[in-house]
Amino acid sequence: MSAHTPVAVPIRVFIADDHALVREGLRKMLELDEGLALAGQGASAAEVLAGVDAGGIDLLLLDLLMPGCTGVDLIERVVAAHPQLPVLVLTMHADPHIARRALKAGALGYLTKDVSPEQLLDAIHRVAAGRGYVDPSLSSEMLRAEQAQDEPMALLSARERQVLIALVKGRAPTDIANELNLAPNTVSTYKARLMEKLNQDSLSDLVRYALRHGLVD
Repeated sequence: MSAHTPVAVPIRVFIADDHALVREGLRKMLELDEGLALAGQGASAAEVLAGVDAGGIDLLLLDLLMPGCTGVDLIERVVAAHPQLPVLVLTMHADPHIARRALKAGALGYLTKDVSPEQLLDAIHRVAAGRGYVDPSLSSEMLRAEQAQDEPMALLSARERQVLIALVKGRAPTDIANELNLAPNTVSTYKARLMEKLNQDSLSDLVRYALRHGLVD
């Protein structure tokens, strides 16, 4: 039984996860708290959207890996259609950058699946009440990332900086690989990581971003 005081009208939670075993485990967890009730379940983006459109939901407990739509896109669609519906992400991704994207898309809370049942129940209550909640293990990393937004180079490793400078100077991946003693596919991996960390969609966007922010001379 949860330490929360039972309420006359329980919080109605919609569980969205594509794994039946996970949904069943979460359903049983909700039963531990008299202040919570199952409002429905969905195993795909289509089922989630249909479920929230049907109403009768106080909180959406959402996995990011849902068939039919990427997690961030699904959050944006849910929030656009139902701006008053709190979304709590429960995912395997313990990545501060992914967490920031989910919160920016409109999620009110973000937890990883290795949290304790007590922590999950507490987060559900907090988010349903309109308060934000982020997995404590990610909070400090997210804060550091936020503080580094005005200094983007702080997000990058020394090797990533070297690759970025070479890309901005127009060097081909094979030339960069030879100069830095890396395999060509490793350079491609660094390029993809740079675009992800700096939130850019293409190499040309990455170059313009680097020049605009003075990341290279």
